[in-house]
Amino acid sequence: MNSFTFNGDFLLESGNILKNPTIGYITYGELNSDKSNVVWVCHALTGNSEVHDWWNGVFGEGRPLDPSKSFIVCANVLGSCYGSTGPLCFNEQGERLFEHFPLITTRDMANAHEVLRKSLGIEKIQLLIGASLGGQQALEWSIAQPELFEHCVFIATNAKHSPYGIAFNETQRLAIYADPTYFERKLNGGRKGLIAARAIAMLSYRSYEGYKLTQSEDNEQLTDDFKAASYQNYQGEKLAKRFNAYSYVALSKSMDAHNVGRNRKSIPAALREIKAKSLVIGVTSDLLFPISEQKFLANNIKNACYAEIDSNFGHDGFLVEFEQINAIINNFLSNQLKSPLQTSLKAINTIINN
Repeated sequence: MNSFTFNGDFLLESGNILKNPTIGYITYGELNSDKSNVVWVCHALTGNSEVHDWWNGVFGEGRPLDPSKSFIVCANVLGSCYGSTGPLCFNEQGERLFEHFPLITTRDMANAHEVLRKSLGIEKIQLLIGASLGGQQALEWSIAQPELFEHCVFIATNAKHSPYGIAFNETQRLAIYADPTYFERKLNGGRKGLIAARAIAMLSYRSYEGYKLTQSEDNEQLTDDFKAASYQNYQGEKLAKRFNAYSYVALSKSMDAHNVGRNRKSIPAALREIKAKSLVIGVTSDLLFPISEQKFLANNIKNACYAEIDSNFGHDGFLVEFEQINAIINNFLSNQLKSPLQTSLKAINTIINN
């Protein structure tokens, strides 16, 4: 992993200041002679810069993120715990910030990407892509720097986080706050709360049909120890081994604060600032970011087209339905998506099968 440290203060949207913050990032591939092959990936809530790991179905030879053809950049966001300044970092007094880490908005994340971009000497980005919280960052960045991007792909994301999404995030935070160790200001503080929070989150990331497909029981006589219950515990423990409760709280609040219209004329007016050829992708069974939110984006971004991933796996469809994602993005980049707005599954199936 590479590391970039800001030279001086980084002013946050809230008015707070981070002193010389650090960004962890990874690059793959090489810049071509005219520096025209840059692909920038924005990761989701608990993601990291190792895009080859968490999005390996979309990353690799012959795929949209192909390091043999493109110079791929993925930076860990401020507030996270994978090489960037976050709640477990120290303040000027040598104390860890923990729950006192300031609010980082998706606009702050985009501004940090911009500083890193300049430090890397990148003058143009061929493709900006992000899903979920990553898509929120990508929207903010493409609005703030419309001349920078040639193509943008926004997946399972929105222009403003919904009351439903905020309620889900607050429910997860309540689970963390209910763990008294969260306020003991230690590295593993709130661990049990984080496990419960992740279990809650899974209900918004997946769907009824998704659980039915993967967690149904063969034994009709069973009265306890269900697969679905074990799955919830497994997912919570899995996250707790690699993440911390303080970053989880901080980044969930970042998502809640997302609103591209804040301090701008309006949300539609902000979206109209985007100049890149854009593709917006929704997931048919997504409860957390329903397809109505992606259709709104496509209707308000100039030169945008819309496509759907048909999946039973809800919001997590963007992580598992890589064959559909690859087909849609490859067709978009080869200019086979002609219509300014594609909404029918029949049309998308035609695109995928061609």
